[in-house]
Amino acid sequence: MSSGKQLLLRFKKRWSIMQAIVIVLYALGPAMLIYFLTKDIIWAVFTFMGVGLLALLFRKPWQLTLEKVGQYLDHELETTEYSTGLLLVSSGELSSLARLQQHKVRKVLERSIHKVRPNVHMKSAFIVLGACGLLSLLANQYGTSLRSTDSVPAQGDRQILFTPLDSSELKYTPPNIVFQELVIQYPAYTNSAPVTTSNMNIKALEGSKLKWRLRFDTPPNQVFFEDNEAAYNMSRNSNGYEHRMQLTASGFYNFKFEAKDSTSHQSELYALELFEDEAPVIEIQKLKQFTTFEFDDDKTIEFEAVLTDDFGITDVYVVATVSRGEGESVKFREERLPFETRLRQGENTLQLSKKIDLDNLGMVPGDELYFYISAVDTKEPRPNTSRSETYFAVIRDTLTNQFAVEGTMGADLMPDYFRSQRQLIIDTEKLIADKNRLPKNDFNSTSNELGFDQKALRLKYGEFMGDEAESGITVAEEVTVEEAQDEDVNEDEDPLSKYTHDHDGSNEHHLVDHEDGEHEDEDPLESYLHNHDDPEESTLFTQSLKSKLRQAMTEMWDAELYLRLYTPEKSLPYQYRALKLIQEIKNSARIYVHRIGFDPPPIKEDKRLTGELDDIVSFQKKENISVYDDLNFLRKAAERLEQLIERNDYQESDRILFKESGNELAQLAIEEPGKYLETLQKLKWLSDRERHWSEKELRQILRGVLAAIPKPIAKPTKQGEAISDLNELVLQELETND
Repeated sequence: MSSGKQLLLRFKKRWSIMQAIVIVLYALGPAMLIYFLTKDIIWAVFTFMGVGLLALLFRKPWQLTLEKVGQYLDHELETTEYSTGLLLVSSGELSSLARLQQHKVRKVLERSIHKVRPNVHMKSAFIVLGACGLLSLLANQYGTSLRSTDSVPAQGDRQILFTPLDSSELKYTPPNIVFQELVIQYPAYTNSAPVTTSNMNIKALEGSKLKWRLRFDTPPNQVFFEDNEAAYNMSRNSNGYEHRMQLTASGFYNFKFEAKDSTSHQSELYALELFEDEAPVIEIQKLKQFTTFEFDDDKTIEFEAVLTDDFGITDVYVVATVSRGEGESVKFREERLPFETRLRQGENTLQLSKKIDLDNLGMVPGDELYFYISAVDTKEPRPNTSRSETYFAVIRDTLTNQFAVEGTMGADLMPDYFRSQRQLIIDTEKLIADKNRLPKNDFNSTSNELGFDQKALRLKYGEFMGDEAESGITVAEEVTVEEAQDEDVNEDEDPLSKYTHDHDGSNEHHLVDHEDGEHEDEDPLESYLHNHDDPEESTLFTQSLKSKLRQAMTEMWDAELYLRLYTPEKSLPYQYRALKLIQEIKNSARIYVHRIGFDPPPIKEDKRLTGELDDIVSFQKKENISVYDDLNFLRKAAERLEQLIERNDYQESDRILFKESGNELAQLAIEEPGKYLETLQKLKWLSDRERHWSEKELRQILRGVLAAIPKPIAKPTKQGEAISDLNELVLQELETND
């Protein structure tokens, strides 16, 4: 059991912690607001410390004592009977009645002290924090700044330094920079606040608007902004000199001014680095590349898509294409499907979900679905568009009978409503599996229907065999075994004669009586002719296909028999053999197509292996290809620098040479500014300055130029060397010793 004083100490500790939180909240709000207004973390820290100190002095948490805590509890809990102060007195100093009251108060506090909240108003602190946060958001959104741009001095190591271009003695003190500023305003579609900095090296989005502002202690005559292409006169106003441009390409720039004494001064080079707006990135989760559905499945596709973009996404949708049919009769239908999740335009990250119901798309067995996700960002005027990988879904069509040899026939004579042999096997296996669960009448009826389907398929294949007597699918009214037994049948007649295939009796007219002398009348070309008068020979297939198809029909006969006898398990082996024969027919058709695919030209035997090449004309083509050297001026500059090192005779034509070589080097410096920027700066000075260059400076520039020129690719070749007679004898002696 906790003593009364410990209860008061714990309550005082909780009170102190809540006071500290309130002080931090009061200080955090203004500090956050100052940071977004000034963009300076130092000012934000000072604000936090200042407001926190003021709140600390106002709250005075050190004045919180146990006596004040007890008085507060007496005020909040009437059951203490204003006796909480007894808990701070030792029991030995109290009377019996006071000790009894002390014990009672301790029991009350143990039961109710957790319900009492310290006298700390946290709600007002959160209100102040929320108000400052809202103001900070508005300041960041609209680019409001309390920093006075006119009073911002150039920061030490970022200050623009100018160097005179000529070596003449300066008569006047050149102007110095007292204020420099660069404002980067991103395109409107980015919803980004303008960035103000004194660093002249730029890395900004393509299409950003740039504004430079310079102010000197003494106004010069003219101030120029020079980039890779030209020099621009900076406009003058009351605040100094300004220049505006839109960033369209990476490069380098510098400033140049002409002082009152007509001397020119030039700054160092600064980088203009452009980065492009990236296209949205699409990531699809919980989806396979290829999905297959059966006819009776739940044909829905569910997936999630996570999209990210650097400046926001404006539109996302699914492009679905449904294909139906095959070959030349294939048809396509394209639809644009929205996402179920509500799209928040301009968000940088989106997590969307989608469910595609194939039935709602009107798909039937055999149809295929191709779909992908397309996303468009907020870039203007031409937005970036990206698309995901293509995903596939298909509804399997197990009822379509596709005959593989239709490519060699004039037309596909197989109707769509015939069951294939494979489908009959599937249905038969399903019937066998459900035998114990089906009533006998339903089982027998289903088996008899499968027998009818087997018969219809056999009769259809009979059309290809030339069986005109049994062609077509007109089938007489079916008679079950039970009905046949009820009829008045002759005892000598076989009751199953209608349902069996008599291989000997029904084919007697095809049997040959092997009597002596009959072979004399046979035509020796009969086996190679296609006799349309004989229904056995008037088929649409060659002899090999005909024999296999006849065997398949025989297996279908036996399969039908056992289906009619309600024993589908005995029918399965015959059905499998019929299916195997049909597959062999398909493979035969494919082999036939490949066999006639290439017809080689005939070989002239009189010319073969003679070695005569008189009629063979050789082809030879000669072409001079000029190789463009994109560093031509740099190579010439290196050669000219070597001449200047030996004899310093700087000419006016050198100015143009070094300027052009600097333009070539600038292209390399854009990719690696740290490696070539110093050499580029010196080449620019060399093309502008009118002074004597020392040998040490020229050699330093030459080393930088040679480092930028790539080394030639080594092309090893065999070169002939003059060998004297003595050297040849030595080599022969060495070979002999080896």
